[in-house]
Amino acid sequence: MIPVSLLWLIPVLPLLGAFVNGVFGWKWEKDRRNVISGVALSSTALSMVLAFWNIATLWATNWGSVPERVGNVTVDAAHHAFALHLAPWLPVGDFLTGLGGRGHFNVEWLFVLDPLSAVMLFVVTFVGFLIHVYSVGYMAHDQGYFRYFAYLNLFMAMMLTLVLGGNYLVMFIGWEGVGLCSYLLIGFYYTKDSCADAGKKAFLTNRIGDMGFAAGLMLILYYFGTLDMAQVNAIAVGGTIPPWVITASAILLFVGATGKSAQMPLYVWLPDAMAGPTPVSALIHAATMVTSGVYLVARSNGLFSMSPTALTVVAGVGCFTALFAASIGLVQNDIKKVLAYSTVSQLGYMFLGVGVGAYAAGVFHLYTHAFFKALLFLGSGAVIHAMSGEQDIRKMGQLFQKIPQTYRTFLIGCIAIAGIPLFSGFFSKDEILWKALTSGDGPGKFGPLYSKVLFLVGASAALMTAFYMFRLLYVTFFNSDRVSEEAKHHLHENPRVMTVPLWILAVGAIICGYVGLPKLWTGSENVWERWLEPTLYLPGGHGEMAEGAHQAAASGAEALVHHSAGLEWGAMGLSVLVAVLGIVWATLWYKRETETPSRLAQALSGPYKVLLNKYFVDEIYFGAFIRPFVTMSRIASGVDRWLVDGTVNVVAYSNEVLGMLLRFFQTGYIRNYGLFILLGVLVLLYFYF
Repeated sequence: MIPVSLLWLIPVLPLLGAFVNGVFGWKWEKDRRNVISGVALSSTALSMVLAFWNIATLWATNWGSVPERVGNVTVDAAHHAFALHLAPWLPVGDFLTGLGGRGHFNVEWLFVLDPLSAVMLFVVTFVGFLIHVYSVGYMAHDQGYFRYFAYLNLFMAMMLTLVLGGNYLVMFIGWEGVGLCSYLLIGFYYTKDSCADAGKKAFLTNRIGDMGFAAGLMLILYYFGTLDMAQVNAIAVGGTIPPWVITASAILLFVGATGKSAQMPLYVWLPDAMAGPTPVSALIHAATMVTSGVYLVARSNGLFSMSPTALTVVAGVGCFTALFAASIGLVQNDIKKVLAYSTVSQLGYMFLGVGVGAYAAGVFHLYTHAFFKALLFLGSGAVIHAMSGEQDIRKMGQLFQKIPQTYRTFLIGCIAIAGIPLFSGFFSKDEILWKALTSGDGPGKFGPLYSKVLFLVGASAALMTAFYMFRLLYVTFFNSDRVSEEAKHHLHENPRVMTVPLWILAVGAIICGYVGLPKLWTGSENVWERWLEPTLYLPGGHGEMAEGAHQAAASGAEALVHHSAGLEWGAMGLSVLVAVLGIVWATLWYKRETETPSRLAQALSGPYKVLLNKYFVDEIYFGAFIRPFVTMSRIASGVDRWLVDGTVNVVAYSNEVLGMLLRFFQTGYIRNYGLFILLGVLVLLYFYF
């Protein structure tokens, strides 16, 4: 129990690093930058070690022999969860819920370690530490070095708080914290208008989603009587809450998830967020923060599982976003923008997975995506660093010999994200597509037509993904040499502090998928699904499935797999086929310079212009929302200036004039008062006679 009792140190250590660098780092900025990086790396490294220790404890625990409480740690053996009770926070007390029952609003600082939070702990600390190491080389010559690492450490602390939070309010603290850090890191180069604007855009867009999240929490508290996530899930599957409340609560939480995880219609902030330093893109916009919405849905699985409507919305939005963003990525020319739209698309895949009820599959893709997308973003940063800041792939080419380490690792990332067998992305992508295809089987599911549409749209997005990623690879590292002479003069391979993290992530992009080998391959139970199974709250048992129901579900799943083994092989073959077709397509058009892409762009100038301009969504939002809001603000400003301020000013001016008149009569001279008295007497006599 010792590791679990120290769980609170995991977010506190990077928080201390942020404090030290934020307060004292300016003293070391000029000539002692190694102290700054030492503080940042040591705090995240210790946090990572402590996280691994807790994960190992969780893995090795014999749940049948653990007592229910040890000190301030309570144990939920049914769900393989440790809950660390740190301190009371909002001990309000009892209140009357919307259903006439008694609720108990007693929010405490509660951290929970279970298989789901353990996955996120591993991803955040391990990938986050590698990105910190990479940043030492990438940011070596930038101003604001101490400020950068203070923000990065603060982000780690907030993300870990989000992950470990055992109730929605503690999670919300981390949720808002990562939003703040995202604003600070995206706008790190704040002297550039584009960076400052991108930071504000991210902050405001996320606030729109967060309004939905906050409204969902209010609804949950009013009807469920608690904000403890385990209790909310258990109450939801207990069947005592009206369906409309569950649906409304789930959809409001999903609105918050669309903001953080950049789904339609709130995805627009993430492509612009590429204005920040590339390691920031890797950490926040690939591996951690943008996956928090997926984590929220998976963590609230009992709530979502009781609302087919909410799951339909989640799956539909995720599926559409995956295809929509992938189509934009086909024609982008900024190396980071291609990866940004790829991230939006892959997040859509994750929501497709959790939306069809395959929470383990969605989280599995979150886990594999963290490795290969962090690898691709850091690889793009290595290219930009070697090219002295150039990001336009049309000004690159033939770089595979100049920066071979970067090229090889980038190639591994492209293969993994394309879904080629034996690489990590294949296992998670194939699992999501298979779950989507079979989501129409059985009562209470989507229906065969909707599930087939989900599968076909997902497969189409996979085809586009393979194409645009290998287009990016070929135009950057092969094709013709379009590098300027000035850039060639500075072109060089990156230092080991940058290439070593690339190779570690490349190894992860190859092997990390093997923890989720499908049962079709091994004949035994999927290890990943078995690991996450205790965190799932299934309908009918207040968070625990009765033994008979569990056996029935298992035998039914067994029969389904046996019956549809040929279908599963066929679906797997189709997903591999579309990936190979995308790669072949990109190879024919882009490995060597050809005129085919330009001719096609001219022939289809209309669709090409639409894709190049990202469907004009930003322009539509500007015309539909921003411009009317600015116009209304100007009108309100005019009303404030001329009506409100004018009224106040008229009253003030009238008082001033009246004062001037009275001052004429109140002079303080007795002879004047005598004159006024005489005049008054004369006036009275005039009227009298």
